[in-house]
Amino acid sequence: MAREDELIREIHNGRRECLDELIALYYPAILRYCLWHMPDRESALDATQETFLKLIRFIHRYDHKGQFRAFLYRIASNTCIDMLRRSPAAEPLTEELSQTAGVSDAAYEIIEKRQQLTAMLTCLDSETRELVLLKYGQELTHREIASITGMPLRTIQTKLRRALAKMRQHSPDRPV
Repeated sequence: MAREDELIREIHNGRRECLDELIALYYPAILRYCLWHMPDRESALDATQETFLKLIRFIHRYDHKGQFRAFLYRIASNTCIDMLRRSPAAEPLTEELSQTAGVSDAAYEIIEKRQQLTAMLTCLDSETRELVLLKYGQELTHREIASITGMPLRTIQTKLRRALAKMRQHSPDRPV
């Protein structure tokens, strides 16, 4: 049984202090996810915080079936969507990337690659972009993505395959 399973069982048995460890386990990944969806770092931090507040509020509703990560990403996804609806702002990533420029050559390279990835993602519709981010940005399985999005497994596989082909066509490194 994974540590996550033990923590959830303990939380359901009334040991609320296990929530801290569960949150610490997933906080970096959820923050990364929110950074991709929110217009700036502060909004992403707010969305991450709100995600975990909702988790604490609704953890008793979660029936552990090995799908906790999908459950948590679904909360994060809905939180980002809700926050963006309430306050329309700039495109995700643009402010974050411009604020970090001018650090070092290695950092510049990372920023440049992330900008290239962002540019390639813009050729995709929002639904497909979300699938790509969940699969390759958050390293979720196809089953977890299906649980988060409510799409059939085969649809996800097909959309991801088509998205990668489309992204390759729009790649700046693609030979002419």
